[in-house]
Amino acid sequence: MGEATGRDIPDRTLTIGSGARIRSGTILYLGSRIGKGFETGHYTIVREENEIGDDVQIWSHTVVDYGCTLGAKVHLHSNIYVAQYTILEEGVFMAPGCVLLNDPHPGCGFSRQCMRGPHIGKNAVIGGGCTILPMLTIGAGAIIGGGSVVTRDIPAGAVAYGVPARVKAKREDLECWTGHTVMAYPDLEAVLRKKRRKR
Repeated sequence: MGEATGRDIPDRTLTIGSGARIRSGTILYLGSRIGKGFETGHYTIVREENEIGDDVQIWSHTVVDYGCTLGAKVHLHSNIYVAQYTILEEGVFMAPGCVLLNDPHPGCGFSRQCMRGPHIGKNAVIGGGCTILPMLTIGAGAIIGGGSVVTRDIPAGAVAYGVPARVKAKREDLECWTGHTVMAYPDLEAVLRKKRRKR
């Protein structure tokens, strides 16, 4: 913990809130602010100049590069790469093996000036093995199916999958095929009941 960066940054203070559980092999660079209840797997890397909210979980062999913002209750599974200048809003879930990119023209002499990672909205779910191209927006509550390559913005609440990912449904249309609940995402049942009452 407290790894020094070779980058020239104005503040090299590393702040970690109470109740953190940081497993062996994790490297946290100086210059980030991390909220309470932070938890890592083994060999997690969090670079400098990141803003990380409360109750964030980042599992084994995941890298959060510098200059990112992670809201409260973000959950990043194993073997994920989060590119510089990515924004993950509160409650985002990412399954194993996802790659978030930030450079629209790799190798270009001006690439550093225009790097920006994706912006993923509140409570979005990203399936395993997805690749998300630079500068895209995935709206709040959207679901991206496993193995997808996201090449364009995805609206809030949409279900998208494929190569390239295309919108196929709405989150509220998904049914639970296991039989545990009617909807695949039961947090929406209360929202839908409210909407029906207003009609």
